[in-house]
Amino acid sequence: MTLIEQLGWLLLLAVPVACVAWTVTHEELFREPREWLTAKSRNARSWPARKLFYMPTCEYCLSHYIALVAVLGTGFHLLLSDWRGSVLAIFGVVWVANIYMSAFVRLRLEIKIERTEAEKLEARTNASEAVGSRHPRDANVRVLSVPKRDAH
Repeated sequence: MTLIEQLGWLLLLAVPVACVAWTVTHEELFREPREWLTAKSRNARSWPARKLFYMPTCEYCLSHYIALVAVLGTGFHLLLSDWRGSVLAIFGVVWVANIYMSAFVRLRLEIKIERTEAEKLEARTNASEAVGSRHPRDANVRVLSVPKRDAH
């Protein structure tokens, strides 16, 4: 496999790894098992048990195990054709998958910020329409009439 093909495999294999790791650790579909694992990781008596229960709740930790399955399942090797290439592939896939998940987090945050700003703008627009054509800041301003003076 050429270096370009290996790079393509690395970039593409990281997509399902990131997708599965994110889904299991953040989405509503796995909320109940995640809450159970989180409680077990906090309440287990032994250190190894706490860490074992914690690992499936952390996208970084979980991505290592998913990458292990993906690399072994596909036979992907990175740079070397023996077991060392498999180890490099696992860590490479984890690294790229975590870059993907970081980009996804930033994208979701930007979308949430835009949505919040749009809701605020809509609320201000609705408030100004309810008051009339005046701006909401002017709703409490009273207009006083000043008597005209004679020009004598």
